Amino acid sequence: MKKYRYPFLFLALSFSLVYCKTNKQTTTANTTSAVETTKEEAPVTKPAGSPFIAPEKTIGLMQVEEGFEVKLVAAEPLVSAPVAMQFDDQARMWVVEMTGYMPDTIGTGEDIPNGNIVILEDKNKDGVYDDRKVIIDSLVLPRAICLIENGILVAEPTNLWFYEIKNDKAGKRVLVDPKYTEGGNVEHQPNGLLRAMDNWIYNAKSDKRYRKVGNKWLIERTHFRGQWGICQDNYGRLYYNNNSQNLIGDYFPSGVGASNKNQRGVAGYNEKSVANNKVYPLHPTPGVNRGYMKNILDDSLRLNDFTAAAGPVVYRGDLFGQAFEFNAFVPEPSANLIKRNILAQKGYVVKGEQAYKGKEFLASTDERFRPVSLYNAPDGAMYILDMYRGIIQHKTYLTPYLKDQIGKRSLTQPLSSGRIYKVVPKKSVAKPVLIPGDAKELVKLLGHPNGWVRDRVQQKLIDGKYNQTVSALREAVKQTANPLLAIHALWTLEGLNSLKTEEVLAWLRRPDWTYKMQALAVSPAIMTPTSYQQLTTVFDDLINQNDTLSAPYVALLCKSVSTFDTTASNNLLTKLATKYPNNRFVADAVISNLEGREEAFQTQLTASLTDENLLINKQLKKVITAVRSAQANRNPDMLKKQFPKGEALFTSICQTCHGADGGGVKSLAPPLNQSEWVTGSKDKLISIILFGLTGPVKVNGHVYQTPEVSGDMPGIGYDKDMPNEDIAQLLSFIRKSWRNNADNVSTEEVAKVRQKLTGREKAFTEAELNGI
Repeated sequence: MKKYRYPFLFLALSFSLVYCKTNKQTTTANTTSAVETTKEEAPVTKPAGSPFIAPEKTIGLMQVEEGFEVKLVAAEPLVSAPVAMQFDDQARMWVVEMTGYMPDTIGTGEDIPNGNIVILEDKNKDGVYDDRKVIIDSLVLPRAICLIENGILVAEPTNLWFYEIKNDKAGKRVLVDPKYTEGGNVEHQPNGLLRAMDNWIYNAKSDKRYRKVGNKWLIERTHFRGQWGICQDNYGRLYYNNNSQNLIGDYFPSGVGASNKNQRGVAGYNEKSVANNKVYPLHPTPGVNRGYMKNILDDSLRLNDFTAAAGPVVYRGDLFGQAFEFNAFVPEPSANLIKRNILAQKGYVVKGEQAYKGKEFLASTDERFRPVSLYNAPDGAMYILDMYRGIIQHKTYLTPYLKDQIGKRSLTQPLSSGRIYKVVPKKSVAKPVLIPGDAKELVKLLGHPNGWVRDRVQQKLIDGKYNQTVSALREAVKQTANPLLAIHALWTLEGLNSLKTEEVLAWLRRPDWTYKMQALAVSPAIMTPTSYQQLTTVFDDLINQNDTLSAPYVALLCKSVSTFDTTASNNLLTKLATKYPNNRFVADAVISNLEGREEAFQTQLTASLTDENLLINKQLKKVITAVRSAQANRNPDMLKKQFPKGEALFTSICQTCHGADGGGVKSLAPPLNQSEWVTGSKDKLISIILFGLTGPVKVNGHVYQTPEVSGDMPGIGYDKDMPNEDIAQLLSFIRKSWRNNADNVSTEEVAKVRQKLTGREKAFTEAELNGI
């Protein structure tokens, strides 16, 4: 169900550059710690009509975990529509303001260039930000930034820009990627720009990663990840989610395993880190897009499960205590809450559970509290970006039900708000760590207990080309007292192009998995025509030693080996496939190397692995079948010319969930390619596209239901401005695409069904459609 995750809106407003200190507030309201409470026990009283609550009062409507408090650090008019941010060396906040998102229920003026990048500063150092400086203005729906070297990356669809910054002023602008977003509406476009431990920049809702090398920008293909927001843990593993999933993550290194375009997914990536999607609002939440549907709300009108999961964070600060050492927090803006999850690592697998049953880490009875992104910070606190507004649903999917709720509850105005909070333990002293320029101090800070500090120092050493620290970094890599210092030193050396093969080999031979996993992850960066043989020898030794933890890594790294020696790479892959034929992580990692030669590799394995039920053989067969199917697909360029409006609609609305190949996307939607729902009855298909489909659906004999796919497909017929001709072209396009070969849908046929369904406000079920 697409009730998506960006609560972003706002008309332009005049900003005061001085923030009134009377807005400084905290809350010490508590939920019951470590005790199960039921949703019915939580208070349900809230202000009638969902009124606008002033910043100095809204915290009083929050409940937070016992022992913690929420502090307001910025609010309107200092900031408006905050959707993303980064801290700089002086603990200033660089904030993205997406001012133009959905100014009303029909999205009037969404394309007006009124978005900003601003710097917020706490000049008197009292913990409340009091100064605002606009760095870049006149942006259309900006969504992400990344501080790097002497400038800043800014994501403004469809472009990714790099602005040089001098004395807090934007200078020369360079176009890094004119196709940062390709298709997708505002709720389905890349965002994030996370500068990860491996020194690459990753995104949510994207399969691209970026890196600046000299004056050039590298762009590489990676795994497609998430929807809104992306973060990492202390070991560089990435985490993200989609609107209806609590937390999703990667087990393996971010930059490998995505090289076989014939492979639909690789085990160990896009894994459900926390499978439980239950939420526990403090109050009735009828203002969700499909609140009228069965099981979306419970008997007390509270949201049951995630429907707008937003930008998560793995807490890496140094304030919360040992119980929070490996915790992930996920905001749910449609239910006005923030979820806490406790993660655990077993081998290379990371899984977690919700921290509580019947309550949340933080929740509010203020319906306009819309937490959209969470961050670690220089002071060790967890920061919350709150768009503070009523409308959080894009017009493309806005149902008549929610439009009615917005009207009845007066949720449209005001449009000029935004708050930033931080969560800290009570009585704690949260002082920001300022990043110095001194080389020796920087190396020491690589071992700081606050993960934000370690990340920022690593980036500063690389951006500033602090080559004078290489000797100290090598010593840090050797020490064992502080593993996190050693890990960041290792990746800093990689970023400075100073990492030695022998340093990586030494870590590969260590028994401690903490070090070995990092050595495996960094291996591609130091693999050269002279070093690959040493690395390959160690990889072979790991296989011979039955090192099951290393096995998937070695398989994933064979792609780098093949650059220098295809025979050595193939030997490793064959050895791994034979040794671990039923290990899904190894099987998929092996296949990730085989684009264009899957059948040849399967033939090669036949002599030793004759059982068709072995997982490696099953996975190979799936990929080979997909390749053969794709070869029979119709020419997409021809269809684009024939149905230009249909192709554009598919790209912007349908492709994200159903895939460019029509094969469906895991956790989102079933296939369209060779689906009887697509090629069969026109009236059924038109009905689905107009008003959506809810619940389980059988496609080609297989029943698709949650969590395999989202429980609901949104319709586009709610948008009265959507022309019948465009809908007809969209349906004709998908009925002719891939291996489908059904007849076209006419404008008149769409108009007829649309007229017949006038007044309908809910999605169809499979049973209803079968009755048509």
